[in-house]
Amino acid sequence: MAKKKMGLEDLGFVFSTDKDFEPDIHEDEKEETLKPKDQLLEAHYSSKGRAGKKVTVVKGFIGTDEDLTALGKDLKKKCGVGGSVKNGEIIIQGEVRDKVMSYLSDMGYKVKRVGG
Repeated sequence: MAKKKMGLEDLGFVFSTDKDFEPDIHEDEKEETLKPKDQLLEAHYSSKGRAGKKVTVVKGFIGTDEDLTALGKDLKKKCGVGGSVKNGEIIIQGEVRDKVMSYLSDMGYKVKRVGG
């Protein structure tokens, strides 16, 4: 079967000779952060792939990266431990899932305990 050659139109590239043409760019469409009561977060406990170190992972946040980072910072401060925010997940060092779940519930989030 012969390979189809891709042209500029296949990549979404548009050329216009109209000097007043403005492309329809959707950079303004950012994901908005849902209210805490509308979100269902999952609190996981994991040591897999972390050289045996235990961590609490919060998944399922829907919103901007800035709001996720701020929530991660609040959780780390509340638990008195370190952690990070990567790939849309909040990673908190140590087995502090109960503290994290309690704090998120107090903030109005729905939290589901996942795993052992």
